[in-house]
Amino acid sequence: MAGNSETHSQNFETLDCWKACRELRLFVVKQVVPVLPLEEKYRLADQLIRAGRSTTANIAEGDGRFHYQDNAKFCRNARGSSKEVLDHLITAYDEGLLEVDTLLQGRILVE
Repeated sequence: MAGNSETHSQNFETLDCWKACRELRLFVVKQVVPVLPLEEKYRLADQLIRAGRSTTANIAEGDGRFHYQDNAKFCRNARGSSKEVLDHLITAYDEGLLEVDTLLQGRILVE
């Protein structure tokens, strides 16, 4: 692994896509989950947190693969997880658990 720093100098933390997913993940845990009712803690809140965490984790894992096709697969997974977050946000809005402004902010972060 010592020689990899010469061929792979960019860390996943410098990637714009990882930064955007980090912002989405933080939005979920700091602005969405706290407003959900307690009875959703182990249902919708848990799913939102897992999907949000999956976005950054997949990019990081793909970055560690050092092969374009493997990396691309994990980036596609991250994009899928971000759409999963959006679907959960829509669900929360549809069920009256989330304000429209929060949903709109989430949409912007996902895109």
